[in-house]
Amino acid sequence: MTVPLSTNPSGIARAGRILPGLGLAAAIAVVSTVVGRIAPVVGSAVPGIVIGVILGVIIRPGARLRPGIAFAGRFVLQLSVVILGTQLSIGAVARVGVSSLPVMLGTLVICLGAAWLFGRLLGVVGDVRTLIGVGTGICGASAIAAVAPVIGAVSADIAYAVSTIFLFNIAAVVVFPVIGHALGMSQSAFGLFAGTAVNDTSSVVAAASTYGSAAANDAVVVKLVRTLMIIPITIALAALVGRRRAAAPDAATAPDAATAPNAATAPDAAAAPDAAAHADTPEASPPPGPSDTPAAPPPAPVRMSFGRAIRLVPWFLIGFLLMALINSTGVISAPAHTVLASVSLFLIATALSAIGLSTDLGALRRAGARPLLLGALLWVTVILSSLGLQWMVHAL
Repeated sequence: MTVPLSTNPSGIARAGRILPGLGLAAAIAVVSTVVGRIAPVVGSAVPGIVIGVILGVIIRPGARLRPGIAFAGRFVLQLSVVILGTQLSIGAVARVGVSSLPVMLGTLVICLGAAWLFGRLLGVVGDVRTLIGVGTGICGASAIAAVAPVIGAVSADIAYAVSTIFLFNIAAVVVFPVIGHALGMSQSAFGLFAGTAVNDTSSVVAAASTYGSAAANDAVVVKLVRTLMIIPITIALAALVGRRRAAAPDAATAPDAATAPNAATAPDAAAAPDAAAHADTPEASPPPGPSDTPAAPPPAPVRMSFGRAIRLVPWFLIGFLLMALINSTGVISAPAHTVLASVSLFLIATALSAIGLSTDLGALRRAGARPLLLGALLWVTVILSSLGLQWMVHAL
């Protein structure tokens, strides 16, 4: 069967839209890789983010560059995680995943409890508090995207949460390796630290790869196991929302003003990340701006089903496990391992460069003080709880 010629132009057109932004991210990655080889302590990811942020402020990528930048920050990152699977055996994945459970689950419980407590103390209540809590505790923007439709969060709340999480993702890439070296952490200990205490997969990989390849391998395993916590948390929130709706069927559906500080300046629904993407990347949402229109009513919560829960599992987690399984058979030679490791690191640098390019510093500034303060408190709480739990189980 021949493929209709009409499908070719669309593929070529899509490639044409992607190439400019992807090419720019790759060019930055080349420079950041050179910087990483000159100064190995900083790696290639941190220079990529820094250069990307600076260029993003200077050139402000327009419509011609945005599709490729989004592709690099999402799919290229996912592909790099899949390729990282070739550096591990399935036995090592199981060992690291199981051994990380006490620290990972303990950190998650502490983070969610702290989100409830600090949110109430700061007056950040309702959906904003929930979204920042799950974003910090599980996997950043992907967790926010998965939970938002289940609890019926309005776009303003989503935008504030994504902007807050993104700021601390960037900070983690720079701060975590410094903490690791200061504490003299081993590669496996730092991998567990980064995997349990950094939000998005992009930042986990960037911070851990800066520390060392072994740390990166362990961190990715821990992070992907942590990502699976989206499923039980989302199901639990769906059940909670359903019970509340059943208990108060006539309750007003208007959003509480306290859940969205400065809600009158919130973006519209386009600011919400796509729940199906599971990119685990902190793509910046459109910045909040003045609006003369009244806030839209919150969307109705989405009913959680078994099929929807299964779809929350990121495809690149499955790809990572398949690559580890293939590697366990011994078919990947030692020279191929070296090449694949280098390819993965370059793809990581490309993805992080794209994320830097997409940074909207103005949106972060306009997010408001209270959500940022909540995010900061949760970030510090997760750091301290991860280190403390590792110390308790003698993982350091």
